[in-house]
Amino acid sequence: MDARPQKQSMSELKYRRLMEHNQRLKDDLDRPRIRVSEASASLIRYCKTTKDHLIPSVWGPVSKADDPYAPQAEGCQCIVM
Repeated sequence: MDARPQKQSMSELKYRRLMEHNQRLKDDLDRPRIRVSEASASLIRYCKTTKDHLIPSVWGPVSKADDPYAPQAEGCQCIVM
């Protein structure tokens, strides 16, 4: 008789796993989606309008003040009192 309660718990475990998997599938189905053509058009628009400092051949030279990748000024910037 020990096998019967174990089988019930296994079936309950399988049922719970199926329910969790079903919920994940429902959540995935509810996720907002856009068409590939819209996503690629948005990506192209972003690349054309956003200046990339790592490609100066396309965007031209960048001043050191505007370049986030420029080396920082050397020396101590501390105030000594």
